[in-house]
Amino acid sequence: MPAPQCATCHKARAALRRPRSGRALCGACFCAAFEAEVLHTVVAGRLLPSGAVVAVGASGGKDSTVLAHVLQVLAPRLGISLRLVAVDEGIGGYRDAALAAVRRQAARWELPLTVVAYADLFGGWTMDAVARSTAGSGRSRACCTFCGVLRRRALEEGARLVGATHIVTGHNADDMAETVLMNFLRGDAARLARGGGLGSPGEGGALPRCRPLQLASQKEVVLYAHFRRLDYFSEECVYAPEAFRGHARHLLKLLEAARPSAVLDLVHSAERLALAPAARPPAPGACSRCGALASRALCQACALLDGLNRGRPRLAIGKGRRGLDEAGPPRDGEPERAPAPDAVPAF
Repeated sequence: MPAPQCATCHKARAALRRPRSGRALCGACFCAAFEAEVLHTVVAGRLLPSGAVVAVGASGGKDSTVLAHVLQVLAPRLGISLRLVAVDEGIGGYRDAALAAVRRQAARWELPLTVVAYADLFGGWTMDAVARSTAGSGRSRACCTFCGVLRRRALEEGARLVGATHIVTGHNADDMAETVLMNFLRGDAARLARGGGLGSPGEGGALPRCRPLQLASQKEVVLYAHFRRLDYFSEECVYAPEAFRGHARHLLKLLEAARPSAVLDLVHSAERLALAPAARPPAPGACSRCGALASRALCQACALLDGLNRGRPRLAIGKGRRGLDEAGPPRDGEPERAPAPDAVPAF
């Protein structure tokens, strides 16, 4: 049976049916519709004002690649300029190939690229060193906890380095639905309360962040990359298989099979969530060490690095965090545990 005509141009043969609407579209019309929807998300949400210098978190994967390409197409209409900022987490056999993809993208699109490394920012710590410190075996469920916090800080530092006024990341609807599920499963009311909306306004001196692809499904992100022939890196991080997020992803797929709207329903539920006054987290303050936004004495990044440098990395995760906050910095004359073998003294 021949493919139907495109429902938009009525000329070309349809190449796909959109997963949510079921509309049959050719590749060109699908890409145009996808770009228009991202434009609407940015404009309706007032995410990127005219004149903004936008740091695009570039990992080399499909999401950040699609985000950078779409924003490059939309930049003249939005009146923004783009800078690619990539983070080298120090993951052997993985990150080098991903960074190579980012460099090819930057050259192809003629966009400036800046790479910031964990090792330079965090006193010599790389993710491979963190993995050895937390588990000894080189892999640990805690790795994604460390990497998420440190990557956010690294992206902020990289954005400031290039003079950016805003940060954008490539999180799509599936990513956000997984995050909502994870926070529900962990009973993390504070993160649930902060998880709504399309980004953060930039409290406490932090740069404003937004997620222009938050309402786009993962399937359509992949389809857009396919029809635009985008070059991206598709290998999974070596530490990802043991992450808690994998369980949420599996559950989400089951929910989506039973209810196709489950992904967007979860995303919108986070936007509408309101906590009772007694359950609301306290207003954040400033980290006593680096000055970043923090809900405790130390921000998450400083707390995790403190635990690593003390040789007690798990102290800063979950319930152990309380002990780290109360312990404070070592007293005069108190010996410190040695850092990981390939680490240098913390800055």
